[in-house]
Parts: sequence; C-alpha cells; structure tokens
Amino acid sequence: MNKFIIQGGKKLKGEVEISGFKNAAVAILPASILAEGKVVIENLPNISDTRTLLKILESMNATVIPLGNNTVSIEPAKMKECKAEHDMASGLRASYYFLGAGLGRFHKAKVAYPGGCHIGSRPIDQHIKGFEALGAKVKIEQGMISVQARELKGAKIYLDVVSVGATINIMLAAVKAKGQTIIENAAKEPHIVDVANFLNAMGAKVKGAGTDTIKIQGVKKLGGCEHAIIPDQIEAGTYMIAAAATRGEVLIKNVIPKHLESITAKLIEMDVTIDENGDEIRVKASKRTKSADIKTLVYPGFPTDLQQPMSSLLAISEGTGSITENIFEGRFKHVNELKRMGASIRVEGKVAIIEGVKKLSPATVKASDLRAGAALIIAALSTKGTTEIYEVEHILRGYDRIEEKLQNLGAKIELAEDKEADK
Repeated sequence: MNKFIIQGGKKLKGEVEISGFKNAAVAILPASILAEGKVVIENLPNISDTRTLLKILESMNATVIPLGNNTVSIEPAKMKECKAEHDMASGLRASYYFLGAGLGRFHKAKVAYPGGCHIGSRPIDQHIKGFEALGAKVKIEQGMISVQARELKGAKIYLDVVSVGATINIMLAAVKAKGQTIIENAAKEPHIVDVANFLNAMGAKVKGAGTDTIKIQGVKKLGGCEHAIIPDQIEAGTYMIAAAATRGEVLIKNVIPKHLESITAKLIEMDVTIDENGDEIRVKASKRTKSADIKTLVYPGFPTDLQQPMSSLLAISEGTGSITENIFEGRFKHVNELKRMGASIRVEGKVAIIEGVKKLSPATVKASDLRAGAALIIAALSTKGTTEIYEVEHILRGYDRIEEKLQNLGAKIELAEDKEADK
C-alpha cells in the first residue's frame, strides 16, 4: 500500500503531456482478442488497469509483447477460450468487456463479476439485454458471469438507459454476428468512437459511433491492425482544474479540444483564461476563481468523472456553487474528506452545495475511488502545508505517472510506502 505526501501552496507551471485515454484503452485491450492476427496498440497509458488487462490476456494464452514508448503488440491466435478468473478480473470494472469480445471470438466467455470504484449502482442489465438479443444465454453464479451462444445473429437493440459499457460490449459481440445489429439510444462518448475505429481498422463494419444510433454489419473475420489510442480527456480536465486551483499556468499537450468543450466552458465561466492552439490548451488563473453551478450529463455534457476534481476548485472559489450529479448516486464520498481540509459542503440528495472558503487546510485524507483521489490531490496542491493521501491505489488505476507529471510542473508530491497498512 502507498500514500501521496503533498506539500501544497505552489503554483503549477510548465507543460504536461496527456496520455492515452484510460476509458478507451480498457475496452480496446479486450477487443484485441477478436483479431485473427497481430494487433499493435500505441499510446497505451501505463496504469494499473491496463497492466491488469494485459495479465488477463496473457493468462488466456495471448502473446503480449511490450514494444516500448507506450506501445504493445498482442497476438491472440493461440487463445482457445475467454475466461477471466476472480483473482484478476474482479478488481476492475472493464473486465466485463471480455464478455462481448469472447462472445464475438468464441461464442462464449466466462468472467468474474466486475469490480472497480464504488461510486454507486452500475448494473449490467443492459449488457445482458444486448447479449440475449444477439442470441446468447447468460448465467450469473458463484460470482462469475457466463455467456454462450450457438450462433450470434444481428438484432435491433434499444438501450433503456444510455450506457457506455453496454454500448461497447454489444459492439464487440455484434461485429462478427450474422446480419445487421442496430444499437439505439447508444452512448456517444469519444472512447466509443475510438473503439469503433479500432474495430473498423481490423475489418469490422461499424457506422454511426458518436451518434445515438450505431449500425453494425457482421463480418466473418477480423484481421490485425495498428491503432493509437486517443488522448485522455479526463486526465486533461484534471490538469486544467489543478492549474486553476493553484492559480498557475500550464500548457496541456496532446489533447482533442472538442472533447474538452464542457470543462473549458465552465472554467471560462469561473474566470480562468484558456487558449486553444491545435492539440494544445494553455490554462492560466491569476486570481481566485468564481463559483459556478455544474450538472453532470452524458457526453457532450459535463462529465461525471470530473465533478469530483471540480468540487475541490469550487471549495476555494468565491461565492456559492453547486454540483448536481445525474449519473451516479454514490459519487459524493469524497466530500467528507474535503471537509477534513476545511471545505464547506452540504449534500442534499444528488446535489452538493459548495460555499467557497479562501483556503483549505492540510490534513490526512483517504481516496475512496479514482476521481475522488484526483479531487484530493487538487485540494492538497492548492493548500499550504503537508497533506497525506492514503489508499492511492485507486488513483494509480487511472492516472499515468501522475506524481512525475506534477513534479515536472513544480509540485512537491511524493509517492511513499504506507508502512502502517503493510503491518
């Protein structure tokens, strides 16, 4: 177990390069088993979730070869089945993508019930609905999910709720199904487009990704390909918020500005200066930010993954703001930790009302999930004195070399061993 020790109060200044998108990578790695040839994936973030998925692939007899420079080669030809056991798969949510990929490749798969961050109910009923519509039978027993089909046939599938995971999983299962599959009320996030582009590079016929209707014409086989993962919009947004919270100036490189429009608009509203130039964004805050009201929505609305980091900025902004969480009901667990640092936050149902204070105080806090951990880092960076953040394994699941990147921006942050936890 590790902890972050942060001596805050320094303005972040300099440049930071954004890594590949975690949410795309954790779907593309399982999708690689659909290929009947070698797949080369570039811009792969070096985080614990991707390392776990690569270990799962190796456990299923896929040949995984790191090529350096955040690039990996995957050769799935020797695989005979798709089975991800509890000891590895239950630690992350994205393990469920092996269900769709396994159905597409072998017409069957068995995966431990997914884990990941505890941010509220995230049922897989829409995934199951999609698999069954394609002709699969689904069983859940002893903590394992089994899917099996004699034959997969295209179908028209309407998602009752907009679900990123279900949209991707159905795509993975449908690309080799007979006939056409239509997913209606599909999620539109950028990483869905990236997964579709990856599948199409292998020879799939996926159209409409990025809209609410995706059409998939099944093909008999998929070949190898090379694919570079898109930049991580959530990582980029986190550094944008951190720059504003520390009243710094940071050039954020390797981004797709269109993917950041909702966060950019909100920061401008809060008196942060933002300049876009190609695939770079410069963020500058020379004074205390103004409060704002935020409502999380599915893309292209404000992302739920950035509401927790934004709550740290609102906690030190001038005036009273609010965050309405419309995606997950359990995403205010970090509030009590921010209160330990002196934040004035009141939660009423799905709304957090945040009265800005001039400054927070250092404290010992705990990361309850990935983005909650990012929020605590931002709060600590903005605060003079030493803050210790425990249970940082959550953070390391999703941020590539975060301490190194922050150190390069002038932050005093150290990843240290939590000796008490190891006793």
